[in-house]
Amino acid sequence: MFNSLWLHTAYPRDPFPQLDQDIDCDICIIGGGLSGIANAYFLAKEGKDVILLEKDTILSGATGNSTGKLTAQHDIIYSKLLKKFGRDQAKYYYDVNEDAIQFARSFAQDDELKAADSILYSQSRQGSELLRHEMRAYEELGIPGELGRNSELPIHMDTTLTIKDECQIHPVRLGQHLAQLAVEAGARIYEQSDVVLMDLKKRLLSMNAGHEVQFNELVLCTHYPIEALRGLQIMKLSVDRSYLVAAEADMPLHGQYIAIDSPKRSIRTALIDGQSYFLLSGESHQAGMESDTQVHYERLYSDVKDLYNLSTLTNGWSAQDPQTPDLVPYAGIISSSMPYVYISTGYRKWGLSNSMASARIISDLIVGRTNKASALYAPDRTGFGSFLLQALKNTGLVVKEFTGGHLTRMSSPICTHMGCRTRWNKADETWDCPCHGSRFRKDGSVLEGPATKPLDLK
Repeated sequence: MFNSLWLHTAYPRDPFPQLDQDIDCDICIIGGGLSGIANAYFLAKEGKDVILLEKDTILSGATGNSTGKLTAQHDIIYSKLLKKFGRDQAKYYYDVNEDAIQFARSFAQDDELKAADSILYSQSRQGSELLRHEMRAYEELGIPGELGRNSELPIHMDTTLTIKDECQIHPVRLGQHLAQLAVEAGARIYEQSDVVLMDLKKRLLSMNAGHEVQFNELVLCTHYPIEALRGLQIMKLSVDRSYLVAAEADMPLHGQYIAIDSPKRSIRTALIDGQSYFLLSGESHQAGMESDTQVHYERLYSDVKDLYNLSTLTNGWSAQDPQTPDLVPYAGIISSSMPYVYISTGYRKWGLSNSMASARIISDLIVGRTNKASALYAPDRTGFGSFLLQALKNTGLVVKEFTGGHLTRMSSPICTHMGCRTRWNKADETWDCPCHGSRFRKDGSVLEGPATKPLDLK
């Protein structure tokens, strides 16, 4: 039951090879999600010698566990971006995410992509006022939104805010298709190829099998960057975990929905090989902070049965999403002292459009082409001072978890990243670290970073 619908219905394929020799390249990309694959495609199309390294299998991380919504409507965001960054930068955010949607449309086939209206909905008077405020931001930015009330779902909606003709995708099938296009363009993709040591000064990576990769430029698309400490990004990212369930259904929806107030829910349907599915997600919390995660699945299951009269549950899974303090992802050079190292992270649960937008930004930087959103997405767009409050909060959490965790969870294995005690996640059967979001499988192997070494379970 606890597996992603997208991974469960992926295209059958032969695995990409494991790296089995020393290798040189122009550009090395670490991370085989949609972000890394899009970077590989864009850069290979520019004639660059590109390799992509994935420690497990491509698309099995954040991409394969997403909602599959491909839209520029990222919850209530444009009123906030207007206030923080001004009109031009807020419009750039919308434009590059819409460009990402058009890029996906340009190559998607069959049921990899479907048009759908994206709809925010409120369930309270206060929520409706937030939607009206967001609509005013749409009007200022020229975003084609419609404020009203949608009755497609059998639940109370006070007000809706709609952007018509956005997209929903099968993220794994679309990603598999793009990976094949990247290979056809000349990129080399390696699976089961884990980086265990990085010497950035020598531009050298050491692999788990003992081989080495020499690169000219490096792109980190690993969700939570391995080398984030250099630019202090590790102090600027919080990590949340959310839950999704799927059930067989005969109620294909024209829209895809997200509540902007409580209870927080995301809703869509998907048609895969002739079978329709209803997807419901929500129930988020800070990563690694709960052991009894089954309760979150049960609340979603209850909603599916009680509100939507669906009984054939097929899948349940969870996703992990880092976010930056100012809502905009990091995509660009990690530090001015190392202008050949790039990061892409912090998508705040909206990684499908943002991953491709970020890939375009990074590839444009590498080939020397102007991208109007590069300053907005730059990891060094502000100094550390503006992030100090969140940095202190996250650091305080680390200190608390390191000391308290060692005292209260003495039987739990120690995270190999920074020494915090992990928590056992009963529902997903993983060891989760509350300090920086590392996750480990039941056997101790790394599922998600920033940890790179397995747990000692002895």
